[in-house]
Amino acid sequence: MLGGNKERHRTRRIGWLRAAVLGANDGILSTSSLVLGVAAAHATHSNVVIAGVAGLVAGAMSMAAGEYVSVHSQADTEQAELERERTELKADNEGEHKELAAIYVARGLDPSFAKQVAQQLMAHDALGAHARDELGISETLRARPIQAALASAGSFAIGAAMPLLVTAIAPETGLIPLVSGTSLVFLALLGGLAARAGGAGEMVGALRVTFWGALAMALTAGVGSLFGTIS
Repeated sequence: MLGGNKERHRTRRIGWLRAAVLGANDGILSTSSLVLGVAAAHATHSNVVIAGVAGLVAGAMSMAAGEYVSVHSQADTEQAELERERTELKADNEGEHKELAAIYVARGLDPSFAKQVAQQLMAHDALGAHARDELGISETLRARPIQAALASAGSFAIGAAMPLLVTAIAPETGLIPLVSGTSLVFLALLGGLAARAGGAGEMVGALRVTFWGALAMALTAGVGSLFGTIS
């Protein structure tokens, strides 16, 4: 590290990136699948658009609620563990020193040096040292329920708006091939972008998302066509 500049690591993006990618992917896939299923059942163009709008709103709210509840559960667990660790530090400070030193010894430090490191870190921030090295809780990876909920809902709405816009402007006769084709392109771009942001291979990310997207849309369209034929 030169000139006092801090290194930028991709792990700082994990929390919001996961929620945003999941939301956008779900928005594109669920809305396009819903549209294709309703269209395959021989619904009118206006009914297909209404179904897509309803799917966007319901999906965004579902993503926000689900993400908030799940991440808040993680945050509650973290807080409970921190409170337990705070109690242990008050009850047996010497034992906590030994426990932290043992962690550093297991990671390869000399016992005497590990003891010095544990003493200095605990003198600076005892709870922070145990949270990071014993519990695996860090500021970078800490659960943030509201941030995750907003990222999921917003990205879902943006993702859902893509196939919905195509549905609104596409002619009724070519709606199914246009929505399915453009949605697969959107999914491939999203998969590649997410892989690039995370430092993984773009092509692998794009192909993975596209494959599962095509499978989901095909199954939904098949179900819609089946029920349309029955009715």
